[in-house]
Amino acid sequence: MRAVDSARRHGTLLDAVQILTDLNLSIKKAYISSDGQWFMDVFHVTDLNGNKLTDESVISYIEQSLETTYPDKSLGFNGLTALELTGTDRVGLLSEVFAVLAELQCNVVDAKVWTHNGRIASLIYVKDCNSGSPVEDSRRIDRIEARLRNVLRGDNDIRSARTSVSMAVTHTERRLHQMMSADRDYERKSDLQCWTDSLVVNVQNWTERGYSVVNVQCEDRPKLLFDVVCTLTDMEYVVFHASINTTGDKAYLEFYIRHTDGTPISSEPERHRLIQCLQAAIERRASEGIRLELCTSDRQGLLTDVTRTFRENGLNVTRAEISTAMGMAMNVFHVTDATRNLADPKSIESVRQKIGLGNLKVKELPFRHHQMAERQDEHEIGVGGAVLLSLGSLVRKNLYNLGLIKSYS
Repeated sequence: MRAVDSARRHGTLLDAVQILTDLNLSIKKAYISSDGQWFMDVFHVTDLNGNKLTDESVISYIEQSLETTYPDKSLGFNGLTALELTGTDRVGLLSEVFAVLAELQCNVVDAKVWTHNGRIASLIYVKDCNSGSPVEDSRRIDRIEARLRNVLRGDNDIRSARTSVSMAVTHTERRLHQMMSADRDYERKSDLQCWTDSLVVNVQNWTERGYSVVNVQCEDRPKLLFDVVCTLTDMEYVVFHASINTTGDKAYLEFYIRHTDGTPISSEPERHRLIQCLQAAIERRASEGIRLELCTSDRQGLLTDVTRTFRENGLNVTRAEISTAMGMAMNVFHVTDATRNLADPKSIESVRQKIGLGNLKVKELPFRHHQMAERQDEHEIGVGGAVLLSLGSLVRKNLYNLGLIKSYS
C-alpha cells in the first residue's frame, strides 16, 4: 500500500497514477480524497502477476517519485525528434510509414501506435541515421511531414490525415489519448464489441453536494486507472473523491468530480460527451489481436522489414510498442487479419519463420479468444510457455530501461 499526502493542484492525481503505471505496477484498490487545498491518495499495488511489492530499492524510488511535485516526463527522449501522426487506419499503413522514415534516413528509437474505431494515432521518436542527432533542419522537417502526410492520406483521407514534428517532450501515452480525442475517435462506432458489451459508464449529478458522479464498470486490465484519470484531467475535471476496486477480472471505479471552476456538469450534451470520451479512452488500449514480441539486434531498416512481412502475410497491426536499448530492439505488436478477426495461425507461423522463430514469439491471445485458444493445440499456433517475472526483476527492469539504476539482475 502506498499513500500520497500533499497540496492539491490540477493534475496531481494523474502524476501519481502515471508514476505507478509507468513502472508496470497494477493498482488493485485506491481511495482518493481531498479536503480544501490538500489531498490524500491511498494505492494498493502489486506487480502484473499479483505479487506483493517487496524490493526496497523499488519502494524507495516510488516514494521519492511521488514526493516530486512535477515528475520528469522526458526520461529517455531527450535529443530525439517527435513525430505525431493521425489518420484513417488501413492494412499495411505502418509498413508504409516505417519505409518512408527509413528512406529519409530517420532511425526510429521509440514509438507507440494505437488504433481505435478505424483511426490510427502514433507518436514516433527518431534521430538522424548518420549523426545520431535530432532532426532539426526546417526543410528536412517539411519534407518528412509532407511524405508522411501523403502516406496517411492514401486514396480517401484527404481531410483528416495529420502530421506534426516537435522537439517538445510529453508523456507518450497521455499524448496519444489527446491526439485520438482531438481526432474525435469517440464519435465513431466502436470496433471492439467484446469490450463494449462489458463496459458501462454512468454520469449523474449529486445536486445536494455539487458533484458529478462518474461510475465505470469494465474488465480489469493494466493502466485502466491511468486512462480514466488522464481523460478526466485533460477534459478539465477535478477529482475530489474516488474509490477503485477490482474483483477477479472486473474493475469498479467511482469518481466525484467538478469542473476546475468548482461547478458540476451542467448539460445533457456535456454528460453524453464525457461518457463517450471515457468509453473511448478505456477501449483504445484494449486493441484486439495476437500479441507478438520481437527481441533482436537493432539495425537500420528492421521495422520496415518486419512490418512489410506482416503486410505480405495479411496481418494488420492494431497496436505497437517500439523500443531500443543498447543495440537491441524490443518491440511488441498486436496483430489481426485484414478484417480485424483472429489471425490465421498459419500466417503467424509463416511470419515467425521469415523473421526468426527465436526472435519473434507469440505471447498471448486477445481476451475474447481465450476460450477458443484453450481448445486449440498449443503446438499448432506456436504459443510458448508463459514467462513469469518476479516483482523485483519486472520493476527493476523498467527502472533500468529508464536509466535510473545500473543493473536489474
